[in-house]
Amino acid sequence: MDNDHDEELSSILARLAPGTVIRDGIERVIGAGRGALIVLGYNDDIEQMISGGFVIDTPATEQRIAELAKMDGALILDDAGARIVRANVHLVPESSITTSETGTRHRSAERAAKQANAPVISVSESMSRVTLYWGERRRVVEPVSNLLFRANQALSTLERYRARLDEVTNNLSTREVEDAVVLRDVILALQRSEMVRRIAQEIQYQIVELGTEGRLIKLQLDELMSSVEDERQLIVQDYLGDNRRSIDSVGDQLDGYTTDELLTADNVAAALAYDVEFIDRPVQPRGYRLLAQVPRLPSHIISRLVKTFGSLGAIIESSVDELVAVEGVGETRARRIRDSLHRRAEVTLVNHYE
Repeated sequence: MDNDHDEELSSILARLAPGTVIRDGIERVIGAGRGALIVLGYNDDIEQMISGGFVIDTPATEQRIAELAKMDGALILDDAGARIVRANVHLVPESSITTSETGTRHRSAERAAKQANAPVISVSESMSRVTLYWGERRRVVEPVSNLLFRANQALSTLERYRARLDEVTNNLSTREVEDAVVLRDVILALQRSEMVRRIAQEIQYQIVELGTEGRLIKLQLDELMSSVEDERQLIVQDYLGDNRRSIDSVGDQLDGYTTDELLTADNVAAALAYDVEFIDRPVQPRGYRLLAQVPRLPSHIISRLVKTFGSLGAIIESSVDELVAVEGVGETRARRIRDSLHRRAEVTLVNHYE
């Protein structure tokens, strides 16, 4: 899957989010019309490229960051950004390291980040722009207003994709109770599910960048993503063509696809361990997904039911006595399973053909 993010970058962005000491200090620097150069982390590589300055080793506050940034040199903070280790130092990275920047401060920041593989923040005095360098990466730290606008746009997109996912999974349910599922229906549901997850992941990174300003966005995201992960796993459990493969391995394979690869049906079929020629042939659900919708039905009972009957169709057609014969299923639970599945089938068909 195409993704420039990872957990470490997310951790760095969290330290620069609104409401943090570093970000508040940077905002003070920008408000004063000044620039700054801030290194996150003090290690041997950083020590080898610094000259001058003085040792402080004091807790970081927004006021101290802003005041010490008035000097021309760089600030060096610890990894957590909680303490200012050195101040007014001159960064002297190797001049042979390539840089695409033109300004002196930005060139030093990019080279230092590449040489030490450490996060380096450059605040432009002329443009009031904050740029994060880390290894080979470069990222503009956007203002809160821009982040909120983009996050709300992404939420609107996610709402549309989630509505389409619900439509597709409801259609899959209809075909399941009609015993008319073909592999293409399953592939479409997994493609939609994965696209929803990818949009949500992008929003999650925006929430990290927003810090304390992202709480409402997170609440909306959590609501929209309710049950999506479980739904994807249950679909895979229902239709995995090779029981020797784990559910997680299928998820990892889907995650590894680029967007174009994901939207190619043959690739999703391969992840489910089916030949590409099988796409338009009938497949039978095992029943995990619809059984998971039965109230108060534990997962281990669901597994026993699937193992005993083999398919959703056989479970729906089973009698109460046949259900009771499964270990852990008493008469009350058997009637609840039967009634719930039959009611689900009736509602699904009525809604589909209205």
